[in-house]
Amino acid sequence: MCGIAGLYTKSATLREHLGTHLSDMLEQLSDRGPDSAGVAFYRDPAPPGWCKVSLHSPAAAPDWEAVRVELEVEFGEASPPRVRATHAVFVIAAEADEAQTLLAERHPELTLMSAGRTIEIYKEAGLPTRFVQRFGLGEISGTHALGHTRMATESRVTTEHSHPFSTGLDLCLVHNGSLSNHNRLRRVLEREGIQFRTDCDSEVAAGYLMWRLREGASLEEALEGCLEDLDGFYTFAVGTADGFAVLRDPIACKPAVMAETDEWVAMASEYRAIAVLPGAEDAVTWEPAPGHVYSWGTASLVA
Repeated sequence: MCGIAGLYTKSATLREHLGTHLSDMLEQLSDRGPDSAGVAFYRDPAPPGWCKVSLHSPAAAPDWEAVRVELEVEFGEASPPRVRATHAVFVIAAEADEAQTLLAERHPELTLMSAGRTIEIYKEAGLPTRFVQRFGLGEISGTHALGHTRMATESRVTTEHSHPFSTGLDLCLVHNGSLSNHNRLRRVLEREGIQFRTDCDSEVAAGYLMWRLREGASLEEALEGCLEDLDGFYTFAVGTADGFAVLRDPIACKPAVMAETDEWVAMASEYRAIAVLPGAEDAVTWEPAPGHVYSWGTASLVA
């Protein structure tokens, strides 16, 4: 089934409690996806000329400080790691492509979860309620965030198979549904140079968006292309540095609901995940139309 939660804040007060509100939403969706959970937070932009990377280590006690020293030697400056459970976030005085290349060459044991200026991704196998507690999500502030609770139907239960999938700088995707042509599309995208870490169909959707954006499409155009090129049923929520976008397939058999107040915009797989937000009883609430791109943020695609 899987569960999706998205929250975009409109006020500084709400941003201080973004992690608490997203945690409440994820806990409401735990029974839709009990095998793993993940989140993407957009917060604390790196300075110009710097990048932010999120890393995951399967080791019991990774030496994150040694990684920081190595990054500092190579690039001149790197922040102390911000560690949450099995993940660490570094801010580095380098372009994101340079940092990613170095980490891939020297630390193949680490998984790069995300890279950009604002995005931070955390995800792990296990019950979503335990994930929320283990990663201390309630402590995190930010402008907006996406979350996902997963019920694996077509691929393994691992950290790597969990959502979100990061598909480019400050870009990520969460998915509820199933694609029928993902194996064929994967082969097409691999010929275009897109690399995949898992056999999950959702990562193929993420790779498709990355490819379309690389070829010059806007995010709205890339999402509209999904309606032509992706077979199956799906609800996508895509995070960007400016906000998030939502798309349902033309049949729209997977559940989704949206709501908006003067303080926030939210989307979720079920209304109960929105009902826990402050002021939800006064929100304008609706079901997103099939095949229509919705977006909110400082650079909204659709008004």
